[in-house]
Amino acid sequence: MCVERSMKLSTIVILVGVVFLFIPIPPIATIIGIVTILAGVALRALTDK
Repeated sequence: MCVERSMKLSTIVILVGVVFLFIPIPPIATIIGIVTILAGVALRALTDK
């Protein structure tokens, strides 16, 4: 059950990162979007067993 919750959280984090990529403040939004996507991928990698 903990793994399922973490996977849902990582999916949400990745989706938030993708949304940030489309915000029209290029340098800030792009950096935040990429960092957020990487955090989601790392979260998924660490919690997926």
